[in-house]
Amino acid sequence: MKTRKLEDIIEMCHVRPGKKFRLKDHDPGWEGDQSIPEERRRQFAEALLSENVTELSEAQELLYAADTWSLLVVFQAMDAAGKDSTIKHVLTGINPQGCHVTSFKQPSVEELDHNFLWRCSKALPERGKIGIFNRSHYEETLVVRVHPEYLKSQQLPDLQASDAKVKKSFWKQRFDDINGFESHLHRNGTAIVKFFLNVSKEEQGKRFLERINERDKLWKFSLGDLQERARWDDYMEAYEETIEATSTEYAPWYVIPADNKWVTRAIVSRVIVKTIKSLNMQWPRVPDSDRLALEKAREQLLAELTNSRKGSRTPKPDAT
Repeated sequence: MKTRKLEDIIEMCHVRPGKKFRLKDHDPGWEGDQSIPEERRRQFAEALLSENVTELSEAQELLYAADTWSLLVVFQAMDAAGKDSTIKHVLTGINPQGCHVTSFKQPSVEELDHNFLWRCSKALPERGKIGIFNRSHYEETLVVRVHPEYLKSQQLPDLQASDAKVKKSFWKQRFDDINGFESHLHRNGTAIVKFFLNVSKEEQGKRFLERINERDKLWKFSLGDLQERARWDDYMEAYEETIEATSTEYAPWYVIPADNKWVTRAIVSRVIVKTIKSLNMQWPRVPDSDRLALEKAREQLLAELTNSRKGSRTPKPDAT
C-alpha cells in the first residue's frame, strides 16, 4: 500500500457515477505492492488505521459542534466479509454518544406494511451525529432481487411478478426511489458514503470453515449461509447492477478489497475521514453580542480561582 498514494487507492475503490461497473475489475485480494514484504505492508496499514481513528475522533467532535451535517455510512457485503469487525475497528475511537449503529435483519410485519425505505428512514442520524447501517435499504435490490418471492409479503399494488422473475422496470423504479431518497438526504444535510466489502468466494468459504471449527465462532454460522452462498453468481449480478445504478456524486459507492481485513479497515477509515473533511465545516463562532458577557464571566472565574488559592495558603491556627 505504501508505494501508492492514498488518494490513488481511494480512487481505485471509488465507483464513478455514470460509468460501467464490473466486479471483475476489483480484486478482492488486493493488498498493495507485492514487492514489499507483507509484514511491512501490514504495519503501514495498521499505522494508517490508528492515524485515521484519531482523525475520525477529532472530525466527529467538529461534526457535533457544527451541528449542520450528519453522516450516514452504509455497509453491504456477502456473509463473512467482515462488516462487524470493520465497524468495530474503524469506530473504536468514536464517542458513543455521537454514533449509532443499526443492523437491519428480516423485516417485521409492521415494516412490511410500510414502503421499503420506511424502516431505514427511522434510523437516520440527526445533525451532528454519525449513523452506521449494517445492511440497509439496499437489501431491497439485493436479497429481494435474488429472492423475488419475498415481494409477496410486501403487498405491493399492481405488482406483475412471478416467483422466478420480476420485470426489469420494477428494479429501475427502486433504483430511482433510492437515488431520490439519498439526494433528498444530502440536500438536507446528511452526507452519505457507501461501502461494498468485496470478499472472494474462496475467502468466504475459509471463514465459514473457521466458524464451524472454532467453538467461539460457531454462533456466527447458519446453515442458511450455505444456501445463500449457492446463489453467489446471482448476488454478484445484483450487486453489479445496484452499485452501477446508485453510485452518485452525493452518495458514492466504494468497493473495498475484503480478503485481507487489515487492508479493508485502513481504506474504509481513510474514506470516512475524507468524507467528513470534505464537508468544510467550521467551529461555531461566538456572536459579537456575547463577547462582553463572556469576558465578564472569564474575569469572574479568574477572581474566584485566585481567592480560592489564597484561602488554601492561609496558615491553619495552632491547635495548642
